[in-house]
Amino acid sequence: GIGKEHPFSGEKLTVVLSIFKYSDFDEALDIVNRITSYQGRGHSCGIHSTTEENITKLALSAKVSRIMVNQVQAFGNGGFFNNGLPFTLTMGCGSWGGNSTTENLNYKHFINICRLARPIPEVKPNDEDLWGAYLSKYGE
Repeated sequence: GIGKEHPFSGEKLTVVLSIFKYSDFDEALDIVNRITSYQGRGHSCGIHSTTEENITKLALSAKVSRIMVNQVQAFGNGGFFNNGLPFTLTMGCGSWGGNSTTENLNYKHFINICRLARPIPEVKPNDEDLWGAYLSKYGE
């Protein structure tokens, strides 16, 4: 099971591994989403697969800030030389997890930057540019 009554369904900072059975990939997605809704919304999940369709389905459905594909999650989440994520011990979980960022916090988040903004020629979209595709599909 998943939830408060099932402590192994939550985050474990230990050498314990929980295994959940599923009959097809859609059920696996449901389990992942239920687990992260219980504990871990916005944090991360991982997938070991060579099926791009399944990897994409997970990326589109999971409310997490990072998905480790075919790599060790415990180390990959915190950034590594082979995955492009910045090294950190603090992972942002975005608005899903009550944070302001989904990024791996690193040195750039602690540098004060002043942005100087001056007037530039206005590039203002019209209603068709903004809403055309939506209105064509759904009407007014």
